Amino acid sequence: MRRLILLRHAHAQPQQPGQHDRERELSGTGEAEADAAGRWLQQHGPLPQRLVVSPARRAQATAQRVLAQVGYIDQRSDDRIYEASPGDLFEVVTSHAEVEVLMLVGHNPGFESFAALLSTGQSGDHRGMPPAGIAVLDFEPGAEIEPGAARLSAFWAP
Repeated sequence: MRRLILLRHAHAQPQQPGQHDRERELSGTGEAEADAAGRWLQQHGPLPQRLVVSPARRAQATAQRVLAQVGYIDQRSDDRIYEASPGDLFEVVTSHAEVEVLMLVGHNPGFESFAALLSTGQSGDHRGMPPAGIAVLDFEPGAEIEPGAARLSAFWAP
């Protein structure tokens, strides 16, 4: 892998009584944010070769709106991304290490901690990742996927 793109899901509707957190839909604001994230990715390529998405409805909807902007990309769902720790995210990423440009769509606090861990070696160094925020992490050719091995080359938020 040479590039990892982390996309936090866009704003979701509040959880309703009796509703499971995984079932929350995007809000109108979230739909606009996801569309803007897709446009940003289209303009700032290279585009990912594979998307790996949390099973949560808001993450799946964010991914679909991004794909509507950028076109078809191989998409897979992975339960490990929902409520993921940085360790869980390492497992997900290393299981797709053959992909040159990989994008994960998921949640905080795992994403901001994972981005900090990859770029600084310290998971507590995060500065926040707002809804629909994008962190682009680049690895040197042949570099291992490990703490401190990536360079944060871009960060975008709506």
